[in-house]
Amino acid sequence: MVPAADLRNVDIYTPDGYVDAPPHETFERLRAEQPVFWQEMPGEPGYWAILKHADVVHVAKHPTLFSASEGGVVLENLDPEQLAMMRDMVLAMDPPRHVEFRHNLVPHFKARAIAQLEPRIREICRSIFAGVRGRGEVDFVHDVSALVPAQVVGELVGIPREDWPQIHAWSEMNSGGQDPDIAAGSYAPEAASATISMAMYAIELAARRRTEPRDDLVTLMLAAEVDGAPMTDIQFGSFFVQLVTAGNDTTRTMLSSGLLALLQHPDQFARVRADPSLLPGAVEEILRWANPLHYFRRTASEDTEIRGQRIALGDKVAMIYTSSNRDADVFDDPHRFDITRDPNPHLSFGIAEHFCLGVHLARLEGRVFFEELFAAFPTIELVGEPRRQRSNLNNALKQLPVRLA
Repeated sequence: MVPAADLRNVDIYTPDGYVDAPPHETFERLRAEQPVFWQEMPGEPGYWAILKHADVVHVAKHPTLFSASEGGVVLENLDPEQLAMMRDMVLAMDPPRHVEFRHNLVPHFKARAIAQLEPRIREICRSIFAGVRGRGEVDFVHDVSALVPAQVVGELVGIPREDWPQIHAWSEMNSGGQDPDIAAGSYAPEAASATISMAMYAIELAARRRTEPRDDLVTLMLAAEVDGAPMTDIQFGSFFVQLVTAGNDTTRTMLSSGLLALLQHPDQFARVRADPSLLPGAVEEILRWANPLHYFRRTASEDTEIRGQRIALGDKVAMIYTSSNRDADVFDDPHRFDITRDPNPHLSFGIAEHFCLGVHLARLEGRVFFEELFAAFPTIELVGEPRRQRSNLNNALKQLPVRLA
């Protein structure tokens, strides 16, 4: 298909288009004019960008028609070794394998189980804030936000404390490969090496847990079965990479982008400071407003249609969350940041079969983090220009200079 003449120069793929801000105006125009939009890619086949909320839900609710496993979940076609590793990540499994794999994990991520972590998460937040008290200006992304999920995930998974900084560095490189400050180019050797290094670390950790089991997720997963047999080293390594990278990066983004959104909307900031009971709603609006991931890919497993647009077997399909979360058919005044928005059916956690396993943990971390942040620092000011990650996948800040007083 050839786009309408006035849309031929639209490019929602290039990572450069996300450096200053997500291209919300372009997404809005496409939702109105061509909500199933064909986007070319350099050097390989392009993809169908799915931009409307209802259509993203449709794709997510048909996991056999739109496969996560066939081509993986990123737009770039991976080499066979990378794709095989991704297919052992739960986010890139199709049914029935995906359902069976999640079944082993769900009890440990239910709301009641996660709620028991609140006292420890609160201790972690207070300790981090105590560590930056008196410093004045900090980079909120790395000096504050990144430390919370690194410690929470580290303890939950069972990673030795001395390894947390290295795990965090690998996590950031895994997801930041399009930014030259993090790794030189999309899926560059540096990023691929970080993934392999983390997987090898996981395999070594698994070997220790098999002889010295503990009350942590590593020990739990090693006792579970995948495809009717105990998890292999390769399968565990892939699972570990996904769990730790997602747990670190998306939460770091939620916390840092959330503070920026509040600083940029002082009326909303004042309301939630005055009434902390508004925080759960504020966290949901932060997730809608600044969803940590721009998209996930699927691959059509047969010929189909969306809004009358033919999609062929093997075509790439991208669920664009950054667009669907601003769809005026679903959200009143969608470009307004409103911490009391209700209902708020954002798609930042996905929906249906691939609904985020860590949803309760993310919400708990967000609420407790901001409760403790507001209590610790009566004054929080932006003192420099925020810098965004160059990425069409990660909707992340890489620097947020603030003064905490």
